[in-house]
Amino acid sequence: MTTPEPGPPAPNPEPGPRVLIADDQALIRTGFRLILTMRGIEVVGEAADGLEAVAAARKLSPDVVLMDIRMPNMDGLEAARRILAQGPHRRVLMLTTFDLDRYVYDALALGASGFLLKDITPEHLAASVRLVNTGDALLAPSITRRLVERFAAPDRVRGPISASSAVPADLADLTPREIEVLTLLGRGLSNAELAEALTLSEATVKTHVARIFAKLGLRDRAQAVIIAYETGLVRTGDRS
Repeated sequence: MTTPEPGPPAPNPEPGPRVLIADDQALIRTGFRLILTMRGIEVVGEAADGLEAVAAARKLSPDVVLMDIRMPNMDGLEAARRILAQGPHRRVLMLTTFDLDRYVYDALALGASGFLLKDITPEHLAASVRLVNTGDALLAPSITRRLVERFAAPDRVRGPISASSAVPADLADLTPREIEVLTLLGRGLSNAELAEALTLSEATVKTHVARIFAKLGLRDRAQAVIIAYETGLVRTGDRS
């Protein structure tokens, strides 16, 4: 009997994201580590407070940091700010027990990729980590909008900008079409809805969104919603 020639070796599976878990409760850290490792996601380290998280992120270079908001020595907000400043590829997911938390809003404004409630299911936890590792934001714009309307500073959330009014200096580099796209992003429209509203292809919409992010230094759509409100493109209560 002829022995068949061996075929080419099977490709190695794509490695999962490398994760750092920062939480002052050891039980939370242990549970999250177990959940992630069982689903092929490597946990490269743990931290019990914000100071440890910043140091561990610098040393271990994780792809995603799961960051508790309320921790001793340095809270999760300041730790997230320092970690995100380490480089543009840093991704932070905030952990909280309250979905409408002032700190969550501030973390999103800094560039966090979203937030997770601590009672999250194991499947959702792993999927969320993988999602933000691709560079996407976890939050739906509608959730971000609720945070903005509750926590944005009243003196910064101005009335809507009309076609004849001056564009804020923050947005001066945007074209009129990009201003239009950003306004609709702030109202929570998806790319498909943007394409329909503006009679454009989704590919063109994605190009406009990418240029807006690049010009304004935004990490994701959550930050786009926040800046649309805080520059007055969208006002509190606007749904049209």
